Amino acid sequence: MQIVRKYRVPALLCALAVLLCELLAHPVANTVIIDDGAYFPMVRTLAATGHVAYTGWAAGMLGWQLYLATALIKLFGFSFTAVRSSTLLVAMALAFAFQRSLVRAGISERNATFGTLALVLSPLYLMLSVTFMSDIFGLFAIALCLYGCLRALQSRTDGATIAWLCLAVATNAVFGTSRQIAWLGILVMLPSTLWLLRGRRRVLVAGSAATLAGVIFLLACLHWLSHQPYIFPEHLDLKTFSPVHFLAQLTYFLLDAPFLVLPVLALFLPNLRKARLSLLLPLCALLLAYVVVALYPSHLRGHFLLGPVGECSNPNATFAFPILQGMSPQFLPRSIQAILPFLAFGGLLGLFTLLRRSPSEPSPADGPPPPSWQQLRILLIPFSIAYTFLICERGATFAFHDRYLLGLLLVAILCLVRRYQEHAPHHLPVASVLLLAFMAIYSIAANHQMFAFYRARATLASELVAAGVPLTAVDNGWEYNLGVELQHANHINAPFIEWPLHAYVPSPPPPPGPCTMNLWDSTPHIRPAYGVSFDPNACYGPAPFAPVHYSRWPYRTPGTLYVVRYLPPSAP
Repeated sequence: MQIVRKYRVPALLCALAVLLCELLAHPVANTVIIDDGAYFPMVRTLAATGHVAYTGWAAGMLGWQLYLATALIKLFGFSFTAVRSSTLLVAMALAFAFQRSLVRAGISERNATFGTLALVLSPLYLMLSVTFMSDIFGLFAIALCLYGCLRALQSRTDGATIAWLCLAVATNAVFGTSRQIAWLGILVMLPSTLWLLRGRRRVLVAGSAATLAGVIFLLACLHWLSHQPYIFPEHLDLKTFSPVHFLAQLTYFLLDAPFLVLPVLALFLPNLRKARLSLLLPLCALLLAYVVVALYPSHLRGHFLLGPVGECSNPNATFAFPILQGMSPQFLPRSIQAILPFLAFGGLLGLFTLLRRSPSEPSPADGPPPPSWQQLRILLIPFSIAYTFLICERGATFAFHDRYLLGLLLVAILCLVRRYQEHAPHHLPVASVLLLAFMAIYSIAANHQMFAFYRARATLASELVAAGVPLTAVDNGWEYNLGVELQHANHINAPFIEWPLHAYVPSPPPPPGPCTMNLWDSTPHIRPAYGVSFDPNACYGPAPFAPVHYSRWPYRTPGTLYVVRYLPPSAP
């Protein structure tokens, strides 16, 4: 037992679980994945010249993640896998740090390991861990700041408390350069911690000075960023907020978020026995009606979606952008999708039933006392409110993505697991462990299928090039097209670029036809004569190129991608 504590074996196992699941999924594709297509040219430029050059797509600084990936390029040479390995390394470190944060929040090693695995084995986390997008890097900054704040609250001496506060500031400042919303650690979480420590004058003065230094650092970074050409600036503008747009996208969140923490929510299902029938029966009736409408074959199908629906939980989801022409094959059977809402919302109702009781305050046998619920509320609620406000404001202008939920999932899992532990401190249901295993299997299969899907698109593109068709004449999905555009231009033709002036040049409208390329205006070098499709009869029908098949775990029947015509056969 002493060896387990000394070497943090449960936290190490969480990190290794991420690595094992990724190796089983085989996340290798010699092509871009979602947004990271605009980031790879930045890494190549930094490795070759030592300078950061933006491409007109990134809204954040992409600071330290560029330098970490560049270091791997220097060691192993450039490849998509080498660059994405930097994200996997951070994802493993994040799993370790989050498990230790849960322990510091008063959760037992066993329950902290369960809660950590519920996050890091989710399809959202595992998919993002093998892309080069900034979500995992930013979440790492939040997790380290949370850990530093918890350690500061538990430290007995002023010197140790100040050291942990300084560490929280430094890590959040540096690691937040890849995703600026992570700087809410300095702006909100650390001031909340200082408020809890306000009775210790020396700590308050030193901690305030460190936090102020962090604020100055992030302001200097933002000032530097504002002077970079071809950035994608974002501005807070409440005038653009549309309640209808917001509520429509919030529906997707309400279906997706409970699924992402389903193993933890399922812990509260037994409490349904104590729920009032007057509340339970109407909820079940509403859920059943929703499922029936969602499954009923009518014009309403598609307007009432079943979870998971987010683009990172379902590898072929088309909510954010339609990826390819035609309808993608369904990943989860509709029968399983119909069960998930009942499990998720049943767990939520069980949680509400449990919350009617006053929570107890845990006290471990040894070590410093854990933070009280009052301390956790002061530490986490302001951060959660600020985080929610920022993602809602962005969603009002652009679009919500389920990966924006990651910062809130940290808070949710911490609170849910600790509340459950106080209700049943010595019991972890076997059914929840089995559900966690199911989620891991689902995540591995979803990740495998997604990368097989991207490999098939790269293979199809190579076959077209071998046949003499330039990639600028092929619509292979918006994210692939971004990578092709950046082979012919130094930036994406985005209307949001503010400097240099007139960097954006409006494109003429696309020619009329049954199929239109997504982000037509952003990739002016691509004018497709062909497109990649799930349906061979889409657009103007099949083109004379062989289809490509890809693996679809857990199904035997492979997925198939076809080349279709974007121009009528009589066109030159």
